[in-house]
Amino acid sequence: MNPVLAHWSASWPALIVYVALAGAHLTGLARLRPAGHAALREAAVFQAGLLVALLAFVSPVGYWSGTYIWVRALQDLALAIVAPGLIVLGAPWAALARCLGRELAAGEHPPWWLRQPVAVVVAFNVIWLAWHVPALFDQVPASVAAAVAEYLLYLGAGTWFWLQLIGSRPWSPASPPLRRAAMLVGTVVADTVLGMVLVFGSGVLYPAYQNAAHHVMTVVDDQQLAGAILWMGMLPPVIVAAVAVLIRWLGDEESAALSAGFDGLLAQRGSAWPSRPRFR
Repeated sequence: MNPVLAHWSASWPALIVYVALAGAHLTGLARLRPAGHAALREAAVFQAGLLVALLAFVSPVGYWSGTYIWVRALQDLALAIVAPGLIVLGAPWAALARCLGRELAAGEHPPWWLRQPVAVVVAFNVIWLAWHVPALFDQVPASVAAAVAEYLLYLGAGTWFWLQLIGSRPWSPASPPLRRAAMLVGTVVADTVLGMVLVFGSGVLYPAYQNAAHHVMTVVDDQQLAGAILWMGMLPPVIVAAVAVLIRWLGDEESAALSAGFDGLLAQRGSAWPSRPRFR
């Protein structure tokens, strides 16, 4: 059988969490009855994010991530970047709150954990880099507890990260667009350093992956391929987000300039003629 199709594991905890979240979201949507194609697109994007996270566990990616470092890199990107980004774009919060019997108003004040963008971005990068330190990286294939901790931290920190930078209805990011673009650039720089260490390293950084499966490619080759995947794989979503943030900033600047221009035109001008002297 094709090895790509052979190793689909029934990870019951992942399946239970997926069914619970997907069902709660669909139940909340049915109660909200959103109108318009935009709401349906958001719902589809959120469900796609949940599916990406699930496939990182139950598909061959989850199986081979304990054997090949480059497959582990794909899993890391899916759990920390792609799935959280889709979840945030899907804006499921009103539907999930409605399923729990709550209402989220459009102008509701964002919670405190959405008002600390710099701290959140720094925390995300620390978590991302820390789990690629050999002492922690090698623990995941051998320890279920370490694997669960990594997965939960990636999904939680990734969702928190994207909430600060792209926003998610009904909440808007606390930082101005240029600062958010700078934080995205800083994240790319941190990931680039990690990718370069793996790509250009000549020694084995992850000895736990020295297994019998590396009879075609060496562990160093595997490690270098993983570095290239981490390096290049983060660029597309981050570049798309940065471009969207800058377009939003330019649109806001243009709207502000246009509004100021109209205000100037509509403002009452004083007469250019000197006023007549008054006779007493």
